[in-house]
Amino acid sequence: MNYNEINVLLTEGYSRQTLPMAKAFRELGCQVTTLNASSFDVGYTSKYPTNKIIGCCTEEDYIGTVNTIRQILKDDNFDIVVPMSDFTASLLAENKEEFSQYVEVATNDSKVFNKAFDKLNTMEICMNNDIPCPQTFIDVKSIEDLKGIKYPVVIKPRSSWGSVGFNVVNNEDKLKDILSTVDKNLGPLFIQEYIPHTGKQFNAHMFLNSNHEVKSAVITEKCRWFPIDGGASTLSVTIESPEIVNICSRLLKEMKWVGYCDIDLMLDPRDQIPKVIEVNGRISANVKICYMAEVNIAKQILENAFSYHVTSYESYKEDLRLRYLHTDILWFLSSTKRLQSKPSWFSLKNTTDQIFSLDDPLPWFTFTFQALKKYKKEMRKRKRK
Repeated sequence: MNYNEINVLLTEGYSRQTLPMAKAFRELGCQVTTLNASSFDVGYTSKYPTNKIIGCCTEEDYIGTVNTIRQILKDDNFDIVVPMSDFTASLLAENKEEFSQYVEVATNDSKVFNKAFDKLNTMEICMNNDIPCPQTFIDVKSIEDLKGIKYPVVIKPRSSWGSVGFNVVNNEDKLKDILSTVDKNLGPLFIQEYIPHTGKQFNAHMFLNSNHEVKSAVITEKCRWFPIDGGASTLSVTIESPEIVNICSRLLKEMKWVGYCDIDLMLDPRDQIPKVIEVNGRISANVKICYMAEVNIAKQILENAFSYHVTSYESYKEDLRLRYLHTDILWFLSSTKRLQSKPSWFSLKNTTDQIFSLDDPLPWFTFTFQALKKYKKEMRKRKRK
């Protein structure tokens, strides 16, 4: 496969995952263009993209983003577009038939994609196929449908990202209050049992080819996360877990999934079984750890998109750590267990930062500037009821 002839468009240049993906595609020999909302985006300040576009690419303006991407794909000579977040992954899936006239679109069809994006659909697939997951309440039309429910429970949007809209509810009165006052922008909600956060949490970075065969599976343990009562990883470490690989492989094959995705799981301390929490059908913010473990996701994406044999990775390096220092500092300031963390918060063993790189340092500074600007806004969105 001649990678030098391939022109790649990466959406959402403000996303952390843009950095390792742009670097990986460039190292293969591809021409890489990023679509950025600002000249401060990491996709704009990084040295790896060969071309950088500033245009509309924000979830606040769906129509504007669709029009921007459509015009870019029609006017420029791209071979493939790869989404960097849930927003454009969903957008590209919805418009895949149209956009496929111009380029290869690195998403699943909308029918398959929505099985993952809609968390209730994911839970139904799990429960119907004996795949471990939290008990989830289906077809709840009113509080009366929940007779016999055991508290605490979790209530969250069927389709969202991060921990937006996530609430832990300890009694019926609180549940009624949340259901009556919930932000309508979050869309439909669903309810499931609460798994105590005293157990371990995991991410499974999976890649399946067009025949739904697993070509790589990198499992990481989330050692710390923020917000501390349920959020994204601030420190992950690669581990071996055939059990998690088996669980995730079964789920994705039932979904007829193709390509890369990231699955969140929690170890239920009550029965010591890892349970599926959600499937993220886009490039993970933690995808850099796959490259650290010598699993080349960019290469697999191109091989699969252009009908080549997809490289299989049967093993990977363990005990590699990926740290998101920006939120790991917030974890340290917020946690009562800051000095008991394992590994130690102060340990740098086998540790790489998500953003900072000596050979491409500028994105760390511009990302930090942007993060400070939006921190308060993001915390308000994630505020627990």
